[in-house]
Amino acid sequence: MGRAIAAALVALAAVTGCTVQPSDGDGKRRSPVHIELPSGTPSPARTPTGGGPSVAPAPPDDDKPSAAPAPPRVLWSRGATGRDVRELQARLRQVAWLFEGPTGTYGEQTERAVSGFQGKRGLPRTGRTDTVTWQRLLGMTREPGRWDLYLMGGQPADPPDRRCTTGRVLCIDKTSRTLRWMIDGRTVSTMAVRFGSQGTPTREGVFSIYWKSRDHVSTLYDSPMPYAMFFSGGQAVHYSTDFAARGYAGASHGCVNVRDEAAIAELYAQVRNGDKVVVSW
Repeated sequence: MGRAIAAALVALAAVTGCTVQPSDGDGKRRSPVHIELPSGTPSPARTPTGGGPSVAPAPPDDDKPSAAPAPPRVLWSRGATGRDVRELQARLRQVAWLFEGPTGTYGEQTERAVSGFQGKRGLPRTGRTDTVTWQRLLGMTREPGRWDLYLMGGQPADPPDRRCTTGRVLCIDKTSRTLRWMIDGRTVSTMAVRFGSQGTPTREGVFSIYWKSRDHVSTLYDSPMPYAMFFSGGQAVHYSTDFAARGYAGASHGCVNVRDEAAIAELYAQVRNGDKVVVSW
């Protein structure tokens, strides 16, 4: 009978994963079966020391607000200057948010143009050009060319022609579209200029001023030519309101246009009849 019971216990252990426990050395018998829990099964919740009900761990607090994302980085804002500001202004002109410049200076008009562009596209109207605003503008415009960047002048002058290094010279460069007023190799002033169109080109070569006319009006085109300094036939260096308004979007009838009235007024006061004029590429 005892052997039969022992055999039954061994069979039960084999099936359930249990082991038979022998009696301890004190002669007391322990439970004949030890249940082994499967690996990884969590232990039952324990009662904290000192009694009291067991406390389940608190669930994670999903209602806490997440940290606000960092605002986009500002690239340019009011007061900034340089070539990048010129590109910003040229691109704003392409989408008809800016009508002045480019000037290369981030002023009030540029700030207002950026703010309007931002508001139209649901962006915060800060007037500052941040990375998000810039990327949106890049996607809507093309890469500006050199004369888009300097549509209204402001470009640097190329080195003067070698024929300009002696005497009193109006040194006019078609490549950089600039006029240098030079005396004995020293540049006194520099200004942006505009030339004739393909049909009425500005002549190239070495000339001299033969006539000055402060309030001249063209008899051929019936248009004003203030501060005219004639150097070749009917071609003269003079102030142009059209150049001041439209920049390089237009052209002259062969004259050398200046858009800065204050600059040419000062130049007119200094230039004399007989001073040399060099027009070159």
